[in-house]
Amino acid sequence: MKVDFHFHLEEGPYSFKWLQRTASSIANVTGCEERKHSLSWVTTQVERLQKRLTEGCFSEQWIETYMTAGLQRGIERFGIVDHLYRFDEFQTYYERYMTLDNSELGRLQRYWLEQVRIGSIEDYLSAVRRTQKKGYPISLGVEADFFPGGEAELKVLLDQYELDYVIGSVHFIDGWGFDNPELQHLFGQKNLLELYAYGFEHVKQAARSGLFDIIAHLDNLKVFNYRPDEVNMLELYDDVAKTLKESDIASEINTGLAYRYPVKEMCPSPAFLNKLYEHGVPITFGSDSHFPDDIGMMLEEAAQLARDTGYKEIVYFENRNRIYTDF
Repeated sequence: MKVDFHFHLEEGPYSFKWLQRTASSIANVTGCEERKHSLSWVTTQVERLQKRLTEGCFSEQWIETYMTAGLQRGIERFGIVDHLYRFDEFQTYYERYMTLDNSELGRLQRYWLEQVRIGSIEDYLSAVRRTQKKGYPISLGVEADFFPGGEAELKVLLDQYELDYVIGSVHFIDGWGFDNPELQHLFGQKNLLELYAYGFEHVKQAARSGLFDIIAHLDNLKVFNYRPDEVNMLELYDDVAKTLKESDIASEINTGLAYRYPVKEMCPSPAFLNKLYEHGVPITFGSDSHFPDDIGMMLEEAAQLARDTGYKEIVYFENRNRIYTDF
């Protein structure tokens, strides 16, 4: 079964670059009969973009754009998530654990958080449930950021919602959102091996928390290609894999970094994936797409990497239950 179990409908910040990327994704998945770059062509693109903005990312039409593109690419099982920082109900949680003070880091992150938050999670949940009722093979999830010390608060928040699965992610270390391109210069101030060891402690705590079904992009710290010699990372990889297995939690091969970020490598690295396999950690596949023309991106390469590593099965989730399937 071809599975894409980690993709998003949208994410800010909302810039002219975002408008251009949204318009191009619509053009890529819908096509256009007009001659490219003619006035009639650009008029059609503007009309489509305006329709998309008016309807919003939680419209049935936008979600079905993903479904149609994915089915055409052979995807048989979908898993959709949205970042919790986009929703009002989780604002206090993020404000408590992110650095949002009057430092340069804090001011930038406070501005970012205001840019990406869009409203209530109920709009997202309702939209995906309507899509499920139409018979599409889709599971409803969220991607929740893990902050050490925030486990009890996050559990109370998540327990309010009926979800098929919850992805746990580490995007913040001591309040620093390390995958924000405007903050990547801070890597230059770190001892990278110590940073990765500390980041992996966050990953292990997330696994042990019992809050999540999947821990996403385990080595996401490599996003901007700041990496220690991987020979020095193998023991850390092994320790993470052992913890995931002991916690009975799945991970993923996430292709997003390979096609969207400077590192140009999937998460986890092949050496890290070997450690997951050695410890028997179940995995799934995800494109981490934020636009419909990226859904399913590089899943064939992910599947081949999994086969070469030794995996015979992957997993997906329904109603918080893990289901195994071949691929």
